[in-house]
Amino acid sequence: MNLANSALLTDLYQLTMLQTYHAERMQETAVFELFARRLPPEREFLLAAGLEQALDYLENLRFATEELDWLAGHGGFSPQFVASLEDFRFTGSVHALPEGTAFFANEPILRVVAPLPEAQLVESRLINLLHYQTLIASKAARCVLAAPGKLLVDFGMRRAHGAEAALFAARAAYLAGFAGSATVLAGMRFDIPVFGTMAHSLIQAHDREEDAFEHFAAAQPGNVVLLLDTYDTETAARKLVALAPHLRERGIQIRGVRIDSGDLAEHARRVRGILNAGDLAQVTILASGDLDEYRLRELLAAGAPIDGFGIGTRLDASTDAPTLDLVYKLQEYAGLPRRKRSEGKATWPGRKQIYRQRTANGALTGDCLGLEDMPRTGEPLLVKVMENGHRLAPSEPLDIIRDRVRMQLAALPPVLRAGRGEPPYPVEIAPELRELAARLDQKTH
Repeated sequence: MNLANSALLTDLYQLTMLQTYHAERMQETAVFELFARRLPPEREFLLAAGLEQALDYLENLRFATEELDWLAGHGGFSPQFVASLEDFRFTGSVHALPEGTAFFANEPILRVVAPLPEAQLVESRLINLLHYQTLIASKAARCVLAAPGKLLVDFGMRRAHGAEAALFAARAAYLAGFAGSATVLAGMRFDIPVFGTMAHSLIQAHDREEDAFEHFAAAQPGNVVLLLDTYDTETAARKLVALAPHLRERGIQIRGVRIDSGDLAEHARRVRGILNAGDLAQVTILASGDLDEYRLRELLAAGAPIDGFGIGTRLDASTDAPTLDLVYKLQEYAGLPRRKRSEGKATWPGRKQIYRQRTANGALTGDCLGLEDMPRTGEPLLVKVMENGHRLAPSEPLDIIRDRVRMQLAALPPVLRAGRGEPPYPVEIAPELRELAARLDQKTH
């Protein structure tokens, strides 16, 4: 069984609600939208990501025989309801933001239109898939903006929350503009470039540091990137300078060095001076160790001569904003708009569209959230990607999404690119949407 596509990878209440719908024959069309109620204080914008995996889940959603047997033995479900799940399929349509699109609070990144039980069951897994990649892509984009032109590599697999998270973090970071990942399986699964150097243990396993360098270079002659800070960073750099001529005689060029601890800016300056004086000006310096966009800005503002960065824990766990308030809410059922009025969690009803305004040169100036059947000026962002349970187009190559991200980031207002959200990006709520919400609020339930 593919656990990632298991129909039981959901919350119990989805199934208890489905049994209610089954008993009451509530099968009419429902419209759910997935959106962020608000942005974390540390985020001026978000990047939509994870649509590819969400569509794969919807297309392949089935109840396996062993899952139905488990439900039958669970005791909480009627035999008639369990039997009805044997032919369960997602047959609805989906509108979504193309992956890599910047979005803001209250803007739906996905709309599901399907019979109520189908649209209900998929809630938990859709949030699960879209939340994590959106979270990581948004963090990675901030790193890209903080270090323009620098090589950025995802180093976070070991601190990611499980195998799927490690793979999806590599994908999300890459589509946001990272050069690649250290996670090897991401290279196989997503054709993402993989990068790697060495660990301190290789150095420690040798009696002499320079022997470790030489042996690694001989074993990896096309990718010689050496770790310098196991003992003394600058001493290691001098050993490298002494070793380089012998490696050149064997046709081996040192490509780079990595510094992983201490005062990265100061170590980089000293190492750069040692390498330049030793005729190794072409050797690049990669830094790693508890980095994120805040540290990148600090290092580059200090003039650190660092060519690239390996970013791990703070990316894959998004430590400054580890969750998004991403929700999936019913907006229409049986042809009538629906509105949740819970305190602090009220929703805008109906099928909505985002209309984006731009200047003549393409810069973003603001969005309007309006009703789909009452078009407004601007670029409509939500596009249909699935109908009758099947995709309408092949999967987008990641390079296409990367190009979209580059254009999106370039079009953001300067304050957002700089990591300052004041003033925030304007998102207008269309008057007709406000009027619809007000009319629904007058009804009693």
